[in-house]
Amino acid sequence: MSFDHKWNQVRRVNPEHSANYAEMWRKHVAAGHDIGGEARLVNAMAPREARILDAGCGTGRAGGLLIEEGHTVYGVDLDEFLISVAEEDYPSGEWHTGDLADFDFAGTGIDEIDVAFCAGNVLAFLDPASRRQTLSNIKSTLKHGGRFVSGFGAGRGYDFDDFADDLRATGMFVDQRFSTWELHPFDAGSDFLVLIATRL
Repeated sequence: MSFDHKWNQVRRVNPEHSANYAEMWRKHVAAGHDIGGEARLVNAMAPREARILDAGCGTGRAGGLLIEEGHTVYGVDLDEFLISVAEEDYPSGEWHTGDLADFDFAGTGIDEIDVAFCAGNVLAFLDPASRRQTLSNIKSTLKHGGRFVSGFGAGRGYDFDDFADDLRATGMFVDQRFSTWELHPFDAGSDFLVLIATRL
């Protein structure tokens, strides 16, 4: 089954979107902005020299920082241009072009993952029809007791409670919710969710 993800819809309207997105992150780095919040949290959650899946890796900006911390990082993204940037900027990572919903993780040797993560607003760009399949496919990469962490903003078409329900439906246990990657408390008024779940 082919899914029509919002990221591809945006690319059809603006063919320069991917290049502009990559350039935006490079400008942030050049300006000295902190882009490492997601990577710091994942690094704290992972054992040393962990196997980490960057699901929806984009340019590899978060996964690349984790490589520098000594982890083995696998990245998958449906945008072939962004994958080419990741390969150029972080050649020691293993980067793949593919749809998270049906990517053949097992056939690519991406298994026994300690921590999988979705940085940015990856989950909000999914075709709603693909959500549970995507989460189940990501879960399949995790070792038992492995964890999944993701973050995205409110008002992007994926209700936070629906997301938690979808995770539970795949067989993951929702451990914690925060409102930032720096682990500020989450409450009913939070406009951003960082959720940590565990494969049972």
